[in-house]
Amino acid sequence: MYSTERRQAIIVLDFGSQYSRLITRRVRESHVYSELVPANTTLAELQQKPYLDIKGFILSGGPSSVYDDDAPICDPAILQSGLPILGICYGMHILANQLGGHVAPAQGRREYGPATIDVPPNAGDDEQAFRIFAGLAEQFGASKQDSLHLPVWMSHGDSVDQLPAGFRVLACTESNPVAVIAHPQGLIGLQFHPEVTHTKQGKELINNFLFRICACAGDWTSGSVIEETVEQIRSRIGSERVLCALSGGVDSAVAALLIHRAVGDQLTCVFVDTGCLRAGEREQVVETFSGHLHIPLVVVDAKRRFLARLADVVDPEQKRKIIGEEFIRVFEEEAERLAEQKGPIAFLAQGTLYPDVIESTSHDTASTAKRIKTHHNVGGLPEDIKFKLVEPLRTLFKDEVREIGQALGLPEEWVWRHPFPGPGLAIRVIGPVDEGRLDVLRAADKVVIEEIRKAGIYRELGQAFAVLTPIQSVGVMGDGRTYANVVAVRAVTTGDFMTADWARLSPDLLARISHRLVNEVPGVNRVVYDITSKPPATIEWE
Repeated sequence: MYSTERRQAIIVLDFGSQYSRLITRRVRESHVYSELVPANTTLAELQQKPYLDIKGFILSGGPSSVYDDDAPICDPAILQSGLPILGICYGMHILANQLGGHVAPAQGRREYGPATIDVPPNAGDDEQAFRIFAGLAEQFGASKQDSLHLPVWMSHGDSVDQLPAGFRVLACTESNPVAVIAHPQGLIGLQFHPEVTHTKQGKELINNFLFRICACAGDWTSGSVIEETVEQIRSRIGSERVLCALSGGVDSAVAALLIHRAVGDQLTCVFVDTGCLRAGEREQVVETFSGHLHIPLVVVDAKRRFLARLADVVDPEQKRKIIGEEFIRVFEEEAERLAEQKGPIAFLAQGTLYPDVIESTSHDTASTAKRIKTHHNVGGLPEDIKFKLVEPLRTLFKDEVREIGQALGLPEEWVWRHPFPGPGLAIRVIGPVDEGRLDVLRAADKVVIEEIRKAGIYRELGQAFAVLTPIQSVGVMGDGRTYANVVAVRAVTTGDFMTADWARLSPDLLARISHRLVNEVPGVNRVVYDITSKPPATIEWE
């Protein structure tokens, strides 16, 4: 399945931190490949992945205390591997505790939120681990003889109170004498979180670990990803035929382009009209793939069967599972039909992304992760699926996929389309789904996107859409009483879709959207704007 050429990698062991995925992303932003694995992953298991050239490890934070009876630990073989290790918060405690030091409750040194670490001049020694602060003095216009005072973000109730043999303290805070520790052989512990933006020099610290300590090349680019992925696809599929589930979003489109580059006309794309699409979705997909990209495309009208299965279903998890299963059944039927013309189809390709896998808590994600929601193309798939799956984007974030899409020649407008969930409008209609409610939401969503585009901020937003709530409210129109639908508008800014903030749309824009919705969309008399970040909410409502 994988290329024989090994890929330099940093392995992030997830001990349950809310920032674990962010660590992985920060490493990748520096063009170094990174994988997030469960905390209990062993060195032997990692060495069985022939495509990995492991250059170092990062131990994430987590909610546990190392002195708890059931506290997760790191495989001792990783700690004794001789490879550089960066322990963050709980990861620092793992290093201290498992290598012979001691960790205890902070006793007045608990730190949550902003803090300042004091780095003495001798912390920049040339020994491997001490290079974690290299180059920072120059950024502050200070000499190497000056102490550094760096703003960081803390979140811990325990502290290291006894160092393991060979370690020394590199930095402290006003309330904690042990904020950074290091061993000359490349083991570093940070009590703070360099992966969050509140740690101003976090990127520089991570880069020092990657390049000065782990000696990574930083050559993981969209070009190298394309070459490697195409080779992997070609090796896996061989001479078999593959059907690609095309949703209309950038993810499945990029997956299709990669597979087409790998196996050419062995690929057939199938676009299923579930009846839960946005306005003009079907027409745009057909035009782009058949007219612009010239990739074989089959369109299946399955509105009636999907809406019949969704009738009276309220629970969002059940909706996702029904839709996931029904998609597979459609693909199986289509594969049988196509097999009569050109031979059997063994593979099904999907545009599954890393955040999809993480939120669905699939088998290959960290064991400490909690399922947020079942993505129809991950946890929503039926157990008796007849296809072998091909998911070339499974380890990538959205921005990485967009970069690859541009490199592959996908039209600009398509590359920057806002994500559209595989279950479609079915999970933006809160509660039961029927054709009438879908029509209301389709019209409302069209208004929201048109106004966002007119305002010139479409590219600035990660996602924007309308939600049809199950609430009806009293209104007045033309001196008459109405009792009609409440539509919620959602717009967020995000880089990786793992976290997101609500977009500060202007009052004038919100007023235009609201005015059009209540005047142009029948059955709507009230509009609300969602101002919740992710977390605690998800981007979608269901």
